[in-house]
Amino acid sequence: MTSARPAPVTPTATYRLQLQPAFPFAAAAEAVPYLASLGVSHLHLSPVLEAVPGSPHGYDVVDHARVRAELGGEEGLRALAGTAREHGLGLVVDIVPNHMAMVPRHNRALWEVLREGPESPYARWFDIDWEAGGGRLLLPVLGGPVGAELERLRVDGGVLRYYDHVLPLREGTAELPLPHLLDAQWYRPVWWRLARTELNYRRFFSISELIGVRVEDPEVFEATHGTILRLLHEGVLDGLRIDHPDGLADPDGYLERLHEATGGRWTVVEKILADGERLPDSWPVAGTTGYDALRRVDGLFTDPAGARELLDLYRRFAAPQTDRGGDWAATARRAAYGVLSHELAAERDRLTRLASRICADAPDPALRDRAPWALRTALEELLVRLEVYRPYASGDAAAVVTEKAAEEARGAFTVAEEAGAVDVVRSLVLGGAGPLRAEFRARFAQTASALRAKAVEDTAFYRYVPLLAANEVGGEPGRPGVSPPEFHAYCARVQRDWPATGTAVSTHDTKRSADVRAALAVLTECPDRWAEVLERVTRAEAEVPDGQLAWAAWQTVFGLGPAAPERVQEALLKHVREAGLYTSWTEQEPPYEEAVAAFVAVGPCGAPGERVAELRRALDPHIRANVLGTALVHLTMPGVPDVYQGTEDDYRALVDPDNRRPVRFPPEDPGPKAAVTRAALRLRRRRPGSFGAAATYEPLTAEGPAAEHCLAFARSGGTVTAVTRLSLRLARAGGWRETRLPLPPGRWADVLTPGREFESHARVADLFAELPVALLERAD
Repeated sequence: MTSARPAPVTPTATYRLQLQPAFPFAAAAEAVPYLASLGVSHLHLSPVLEAVPGSPHGYDVVDHARVRAELGGEEGLRALAGTAREHGLGLVVDIVPNHMAMVPRHNRALWEVLREGPESPYARWFDIDWEAGGGRLLLPVLGGPVGAELERLRVDGGVLRYYDHVLPLREGTAELPLPHLLDAQWYRPVWWRLARTELNYRRFFSISELIGVRVEDPEVFEATHGTILRLLHEGVLDGLRIDHPDGLADPDGYLERLHEATGGRWTVVEKILADGERLPDSWPVAGTTGYDALRRVDGLFTDPAGARELLDLYRRFAAPQTDRGGDWAATARRAAYGVLSHELAAERDRLTRLASRICADAPDPALRDRAPWALRTALEELLVRLEVYRPYASGDAAAVVTEKAAEEARGAFTVAEEAGAVDVVRSLVLGGAGPLRAEFRARFAQTASALRAKAVEDTAFYRYVPLLAANEVGGEPGRPGVSPPEFHAYCARVQRDWPATGTAVSTHDTKRSADVRAALAVLTECPDRWAEVLERVTRAEAEVPDGQLAWAAWQTVFGLGPAAPERVQEALLKHVREAGLYTSWTEQEPPYEEAVAAFVAVGPCGAPGERVAELRRALDPHIRANVLGTALVHLTMPGVPDVYQGTEDDYRALVDPDNRRPVRFPPEDPGPKAAVTRAALRLRRRRPGSFGAAATYEPLTAEGPAAEHCLAFARSGGTVTAVTRLSLRLARAGGWRETRLPLPPGRWADVLTPGREFESHARVADLFAELPVALLERAD
């Protein structure tokens, strides 16, 4: 154990590994020599603390004091860190401050709360509304109403058992008859369907199996972060990725406390920024985990005009009504209303009760005379109009809950006097003294973030599907394209304000890997050819359950390419359940799901699917240009790139669990993408000054008839990145012809094709003679 803290280090590039029992610390250690040879500086590990046994991801933490035994325990983690250090690598790890697993038999802190109630020293850990539960914590574990499930509840070995659930008994209650015993506990088992309306604990989004943790409490912070902080201070770990800080009551305070406790270690936050939103300047972090970069990189390879044509085709093909997926804004708004009235009804009602309590105690009659139903409606109307995830204490809440949103919200009321509830709720969000008002502001923000995630990413993204590539975390489906000037402006801002931020194009949470999205983006360059193929497969296919699903299914198999049919089936079953139009996770409709499965089997995964495969093969050179361009831009733009496991080579994956399978590293003789990735990462390691905090970013503008198809930039005068964008449109227009790319002064060596040099300028046709991308290094 060392006494001095290691100095904070900023990674040059990280490599993300999804740890799980099938890929523990020892397996990661075996991969270290290969990963070091790629050129990354740090391994980025998924959560390492004790989780629910068998968990394939580790975000369901049950014990913050122990490193996960199934991965090899602390000894295994230390061995991995030692091997990594021998090869010049450090470790960055995910931490989960917002929630723990709602599994009492594995979660000792929760077990004690269920056994001892609100007087338990662990009761302060969890965000529980004891008053709303009548002094008890409601547990949605039963398969039906409690009366119908009594015979399946039994006392055995001093605990209460219900199938796989094991619950503690309050002291002195074991001998009571079962109905009386249930009344005597600090918890009440309830039908899982009541999770929509009657739960009295904060969850992660709407996932009842994950209970919110109150890390805003200093004692809870210390207890839940002690092990990770010790491993940081002892040099085992070097940096942190913070999972979902938007769920916390006080992200600003949490990040300040964490920054102080870590000694300023490199830390990035999983913050989803809406279009035009900025990360709070006051946050003491290096930046985000990179979804804002993903949106810009994807947008570069998307043709806005073609995307609009695809939308028109989609509307005709799927024949949706405006509120069923034909208009992005309407689809997202409708989804938000649905989530608030169903999945997040318990959170909405808790906010309503809190607002009513504040109003009832207010001296101002204008506040006191507000009916709960009016406050609830006002809350709903304001929440669905938020265009970002949430307001923050460090920001201007009025810029989030705007007067424009309030004006629209008032329109939902038929009586003007009742519409005043909107102004009451907005005033509570914007400020005011007192603990109840502070609690209201925090809970409003937490509910807003859960609503945004559930309504947009987990619902609307599955209902509005003209271009699946745009439906990605942090994406903007209503405006999928990003122009080169927009991209350059974004990069310049990042280099100036957040030079050590994370960047990513594939993660464990992306709904489609970067290579799948890159293929789909080509469709925006040839909507006419896509329409022809759809017309042909429509004539040949089996009965279509609904047009939206069919469109999404055909795009899925186009983007994925050759794959086992069960992967497509699994992803599309998740698609229709997330969309929630004809079936859902909680209200499954077997006949519809069976029809979907039958259609996918004989259509996209059957003989008609070969016609989609033919189109993909015909477009392969343009898909390749997008894949390589995405990879190179990601690895050389401002920020710290995170390479998701296996994505250094061709990697086509769909939504989890498809993208969380144990990693398979590329073969000995990798393809072009692996060569580009290796070259870019090694260049970053060789020339850290060109990519670090003190680096510069200079847009380079091509000249000539095809200038718009070349995206290029220089970093600190030492490297030049150039990629082809919209290559199919380029080919249709006649190719590069005499287009030239002016270069910064000096001689420039081609890193990807050794032996070639350029000076002053490069004829773009020559620059891209071997590959549709180029990476140059200053030779003198």
